[in-house]
Amino acid sequence: MAMVSFSINGKKIQADVTPDTPLLWVVRDTLGMTGTKFGCGEGLCGACTVHVDGMAVRSCSTPVSTVAGKKITTVEAAGATTAGRAVQAAWLRHDVPQCGYCQSGQIMSATALLAKNRKPSDADIDAAMSGNICRCGTYNQIRAAIKDAAASLNKEA
Repeated sequence: MAMVSFSINGKKIQADVTPDTPLLWVVRDTLGMTGTKFGCGEGLCGACTVHVDGMAVRSCSTPVSTVAGKKITTVEAAGATTAGRAVQAAWLRHDVPQCGYCQSGQIMSATALLAKNRKPSDADIDAAMSGNICRCGTYNQIRAAIKDAAASLNKEA
């Protein structure tokens, strides 16, 4: 066991965990934030996506020791940012969620994209969202929602 310190959703925390514990399990089991989902455990489906210093990462394959001193954002705090609020509102306007299981990861990937690129091309969207799997097949709604969120962000600018 080791003490790992980092910031999560704006709060500094210390977790006494094995350094190779996946960040996902620290977020869910140690900190009780269950919005981040377990999907494949291999970093391939995107359900576990969180932001580490603003970058979308797969928390199921990220050892907690690698986030020491960094800023983690989970879906619980995504709406605290301008891009996150725009994405969440667009998700609702476009009825993106069906079963909803993948949506936290989808929202986190889309938010990371729009935080850095408010005018993404289709190729930019494809690159940012690759690896986020939706078993319900809402990919067309996801793309439309990302474009809608980008448009609303550009109106504000």
